[in-house]
Amino acid sequence: MGTSRRVLPGFRVTLGYTIFYLCLIVLIPLSALLFKTFTLTWEQFVLAVSSPRVLASYRLTFGASFLAALVNAVFGLLLAWVLVRYQFPGKKIVDALVDLPFALPTAVAGISLTALLAGNGWIGSLLEPHGIQLAFNPNGVVIALIFIGLPFVVRTVQPVLEDAEKELEEAATCLGATRWQTFRYVIFPSIAPALLTGFAMAFARGVGEYGSVIFIAGNMPMVSEITPLIIIGKLEQYDYAGATAVATVMLLASFAMLLVINALQSWQRKQTGAQT
Repeated sequence: MGTSRRVLPGFRVTLGYTIFYLCLIVLIPLSALLFKTFTLTWEQFVLAVSSPRVLASYRLTFGASFLAALVNAVFGLLLAWVLVRYQFPGKKIVDALVDLPFALPTAVAGISLTALLAGNGWIGSLLEPHGIQLAFNPNGVVIALIFIGLPFVVRTVQPVLEDAEKELEEAATCLGATRWQTFRYVIFPSIAPALLTGFAMAFARGVGEYGSVIFIAGNMPMVSEITPLIIIGKLEQYDYAGATAVATVMLLASFAMLLVINALQSWQRKQTGAQT
């Protein structure tokens, strides 16, 4: 038997280039982050990452990101469903507007949301007399993260819905399944991995978001101060080791969250494969 031929020519060269590029863009910067953190003693590290102000920023950053990702998972799925399954005037315009948070600078998004939701804004002036304040508090953080995270869910779920086999839905309907049963047992299992992926991407984007949040959050310590702002503040004070320590905690937490999401996706694919 002769040597087996590879599908792609130059596999070793392309693999080497891929590993080199990955190290250059991802692994080396992350290694520098960890090495700078290791200059701290364990006591200094614990003090830097567990002060009351930093812990409050963790709760806001991860809590708001998680809540925004959940909202986007629901309404992003609904928006993707409408764009795929229905025809209506202005559909192409709506489809293009979904990508607006990708193209819009985050600072512009933050300023625009603040102008709308502040007490003297179009929406805020109507709500604040009723005791509803959406700007300069944690509510504003969640709204900003919903705005920048929505496209991740829509663009992840939309192609899966477009490729879904409608024959299975028709077969379920012919067998007497209701619309809810068809969605729950036929459609949702096929789009669940994509929905989880969109959720994870929206969550990860929210954790690291800075530009669109600082304008609408109010940046009050212990109330509406996000963790990226804590890191920026430490860098401005030349506390590089403290900044990298806080960044390391965020990196590990986000990585653990992504591992959980990937494990859920793998489990979902196995369950779907077993059912089919």
